[in-house]
Amino acid sequence: MERLNRCMRSDTAQLVVVSGRMRVGKTFLINEFFQNTFAFKLTGVYGQKRKDQLKNFTAELNRRTRKKYSEPKDWIEAFNTLREYLDSLDEQKKQVVFLDELPWFDTRKSGFLPAFEYFWNDYGSTKNNLIFILCGSATSWMDEKITNNRGGLFNRQTCKLFLEPFDLHDTKEFLVSRGISWSNYEIAQCYMIMGGIPYYLDRLDPEISLTQNIDSLFFKRRGELWDEFEHLYKTLFTNSEYYIAIVSALSEKVGGLTRIELLKKVGISNNGELSKALYNLEISGFIKINNFYDRKKKEYLYQLSDYYTMFYLRFIKDYHGKDEHFWSNTVDNTSRRAWAGLTFEILCKDHIKQIKHKLGISGVLSEESSWFVKPDEENGITGAQIDLIINRRDQVVSLCEIKFSINEFEIDKGYDSNLRNKISMFSKVTNCKKSIQLVMITTYGVKKNKYSGIIGTQVLLDDLFHE
Repeated sequence: MERLNRCMRSDTAQLVVVSGRMRVGKTFLINEFFQNTFAFKLTGVYGQKRKDQLKNFTAELNRRTRKKYSEPKDWIEAFNTLREYLDSLDEQKKQVVFLDELPWFDTRKSGFLPAFEYFWNDYGSTKNNLIFILCGSATSWMDEKITNNRGGLFNRQTCKLFLEPFDLHDTKEFLVSRGISWSNYEIAQCYMIMGGIPYYLDRLDPEISLTQNIDSLFFKRRGELWDEFEHLYKTLFTNSEYYIAIVSALSEKVGGLTRIELLKKVGISNNGELSKALYNLEISGFIKINNFYDRKKKEYLYQLSDYYTMFYLRFIKDYHGKDEHFWSNTVDNTSRRAWAGLTFEILCKDHIKQIKHKLGISGVLSEESSWFVKPDEENGITGAQIDLIINRRDQVVSLCEIKFSINEFEIDKGYDSNLRNKISMFSKVTNCKKSIQLVMITTYGVKKNKYSGIIGTQVLLDDLFHE
């Protein structure tokens, strides 16, 4: 909002680009900030042809002017009409134009983007009282066509806003504002299902429990969010089946897949189309691309990171409608416990800032990565894997072990041996010269016993709620 205030105070024309995942609150932000006082506002409609979009343009312009403009034959004519209208407005006042769901205007052979480029470069950029806002949920389209445009809009944007989902702290504040007072443990469970997406969180009913809410929204017949998955991918990605195949493969191994593993899993070609799809999924917030620690050859681990997608593919896809009380009836289900443990790892990776704050290294540069080694009897190497590594510039490497449990986590003899093996293998294989710190990230901490002394530092779930 402060950034938008700066645009309002500017004495030059402003081209504002707002992007972010669908349902994250982009339109809400703009409507709230400007209190719906726009000189002109038009929203694209998914799947409509150019002719229908132009009809909407004309209808909106006629409402604003109370005139009877004829329907333009193309977008060039439409923007010329808009130009005529804007010239009739008070030049001493800021005039705000808002085009929402921009990618949906740019249908095949629509000519929308070239027409807008000409409009802005020839006219809009010269109107010092004009604030023109472009907003869209198809983040990959916004990135390619607007933010990183190499044509007529290259370097033309004066303000770029990318809206991230809420973190745990924001989610808790949002729920409290809606009259929901749940424990941090319950909020974390909710986050692992919905993520920090305001639209989803706003569907929660404060009068019933978290478990009842999940049953009602996802497993009840015609629940509000059971069919969100298809809509989400179809509206964001042109070749949605291809993208769904990729995220479905990644969902089968929550820890992630290498590119080679992904190719085998999906049965697709290793080409530019795959690279583009992975890039689009990453910038849209659906996957994370994790580095491997100390790999000379650049390799990456592709990990599904959209909470709703993970939850849908694990549970809703197969169980929706079969049991309307599925979530209530599977409180101690083995599959559910496994899901919670793996998803908690992703939640922790999304809250690195809070983890670093707890470790007292907020100002220290660091790089996060994953690491594993396969067994090699000949060289005396046993298999080992580390969930999260924080490689710090202060000559310390934090090896983070992540565990989700309903009580204090208890380290027994077997797990103690496992932890010691991880540290040993990491030191041996990577030849790490930095000091090694073992960090345990858990929901309620580690229970004190004769094995708990191996833990150097603890991070609790409550620490992840830090602002």
